Amino acid sequence: MFSFKFKIICAFTAIYLVWGSTYLFVKISLHSFPPFMLSTLRFFIGGGALLIYTLAIKDTLPKSKELIRQAILGCVTFIGGIMSVVWAQQHLSSSLASTIITTPFWFVVLDSKQWRYYFSNFHILIGLLLGLVGVSLLMILKTNTHISGPISMQLISILVIIAGSFLWVLGSLYLRNNPSSTSVYANTTVQLFAAGICCLFISLFNGEMNHFNLSQTRLDGWLSVTYLAIFSNTLTFLAFVWLIKIKPPAIVSTYSYVNPMVATLLGWSLGNEHITLVQILALSLILSGVLFVNLGRNKV
Repeated sequence: MFSFKFKIICAFTAIYLVWGSTYLFVKISLHSFPPFMLSTLRFFIGGGALLIYTLAIKDTLPKSKELIRQAILGCVTFIGGIMSVVWAQQHLSSSLASTIITTPFWFVVLDSKQWRYYFSNFHILIGLLLGLVGVSLLMILKTNTHISGPISMQLISILVIIAGSFLWVLGSLYLRNNPSSTSVYANTTVQLFAAGICCLFISLFNGEMNHFNLSQTRLDGWLSVTYLAIFSNTLTFLAFVWLIKIKPPAIVSTYSYVNPMVATLLGWSLGNEHITLVQILALSLILSGVLFVNLGRNKV
């Protein structure tokens, strides 16, 4: 129905733009829900929608050992890559949180099968370096102007996001290198529900329910949670899983360079954040980095 190239463009557009908008919607959601409850809702709504689709196309869910494997993988990947960012955004601005995602570098470090390709490709190395410089500039600027709260919690939050990026990459590479006998829809359903159950237990243990008042939740909070669950957690994640199976993961992970740009622009247009000329320079470096990486991407 659609050409292979068109599907690739759509998938990259999703991980670039939808995941870039995620940080703003998380910020909006946190006004209505505490972090672990927010993540529980995201995972359950996304998992429920995908379960309905999985049953509709008559896919079978994984069983026994495969079920356990996918559940563990879901906890590692989603709690590491998503829950860490949600928790950190209690103490960091959405635009700063987006700049600390270090997945391209963890992919290069951990994806040993691609080392020869990565380190022999001039365009990819230059692109990764330009992206790093651009993201570093954004982080320095945001550190000076858009963080609130104790310095210790800010530093802890930054470390939590870096650790979460490591776990996200670990889970992503495992997905790429260890194909399952069941479909990606069935596996992702299990992963989302497992992550949701884990977040629910943490929420109950932390006593979030004791301070939560359903009557104080806002419509924009519910709409944001729904957007995060359906578009970010489910549809875009499926696009990401497909891309890392057909493209070198370090190239796919350039989304973490574009996401800060999208998050910053949304913060400026919808969150009344000011953009300086230096920030524009940083965003230009990020875009240049993505361009270089894409110039050097060859099928391995």
